[in-house]
Amino acid sequence: MSGKVKLLRLSVCAAVFALLLLPLAVPADAADGPVVTLSATQAGTGGSVTVSGTGWRSRTLLMLLVCGRATPSRGVIGGTNSCANADGRAVTTDAQGAFSRKLPVAEPPVPCPCVVHVATVTGAQAEADAVLDVAGHPVAALPAEQSGGLLAILSDTRLTGSSGLLTWFGAPPSRSLVFTVGNTGTSAVKDPVFQVGSAHDVFAPQWDDQQWHGTLAPGKKAQVTLPVELSAGAHGDYTVSLKYEGKVLAEQPWGVGRPWGVTLFWILLCLVVPAALFRIGMAVVDRVRPHRPGAARRTGHRRLPRPALPSALPLPLSRARSRAPEPPPSTPTLPWFAPDSVPGGPAGRLSAPHTDSPTSPTTPTTKGPT
Repeated sequence: MSGKVKLLRLSVCAAVFALLLLPLAVPADAADGPVVTLSATQAGTGGSVTVSGTGWRSRTLLMLLVCGRATPSRGVIGGTNSCANADGRAVTTDAQGAFSRKLPVAEPPVPCPCVVHVATVTGAQAEADAVLDVAGHPVAALPAEQSGGLLAILSDTRLTGSSGLLTWFGAPPSRSLVFTVGNTGTSAVKDPVFQVGSAHDVFAPQWDDQQWHGTLAPGKKAQVTLPVELSAGAHGDYTVSLKYEGKVLAEQPWGVGRPWGVTLFWILLCLVVPAALFRIGMAVVDRVRPHRPGAARRTGHRRLPRPALPSALPLPLSRARSRAPEPPPSTPTLPWFAPDSVPGGPAGRLSAPHTDSPTSPTTPTTKGPT
């Protein structure tokens, strides 16, 4: 029994000791966030360096850029406008959040100090920098860091507003980005300039400078509303980002519906235009076609003449009676006269003489008693 108790005590002590050593077993990279290392800290234009990273989210798409006017402590001053974007590379982290990618060395559009800037393309914003000395590229001092006022987001950002009827027909979608900002510094901030960017799917955002007019005293907060507008006909999944002094403060997804009114317009156009062209063509053909003499010219639709009926077909009885010539009036015949001896007829006049008719060579003379 005592042996089992000792074994149980040893198991409990081992578990406690393992829990105490667990924080030490976690890699420093994972505890401190994403880390980037380079195979060489100095390289010339046209060469390449191998960029390795750990502590990133698994299966995340990253963008690798050579940027100027940047340090790991202050970040990239001026954003991606200070980077060699044309020579950037993309990489996806593995299941452990690590990656390794060869990056060509190119001269950024601004002087050094230079870094290799690695940032996430989608999802939660994360970035890290590693110092790189680009041989032969000019070096200039960084602008003085502003001291005193420091702005921070105090609440979640949100997009307000709705799309109107014109947006359904391709008008630019617009929203208002609303957030609460506070001054955590020691001096007032007057008329701060924010950068609002909109990105479609995995593309880089297009930044637009927008100034908020007002003064924010130390320890005070204010609600800021900035307009956001996309291009005409935009649709799909967008991400609206807010940046201040080169640092991304917030991101907000925005799903824009398809402008079905434009599709309906093109469908109706494909139906109406051919019908109108057909009517115009028929009108032109009707005017160009030679007409018979004496026929009245009509504008618009012309009725075709009826085909003549063949003469061999019998006409209806009523029309035949109306069109047939009337027979001459027939002489009535009496039952006691022959057809040739009807009184008043030609034969009757010759065969039945009258007492008052003059004597004619054809009429026999009656003789008296001899």
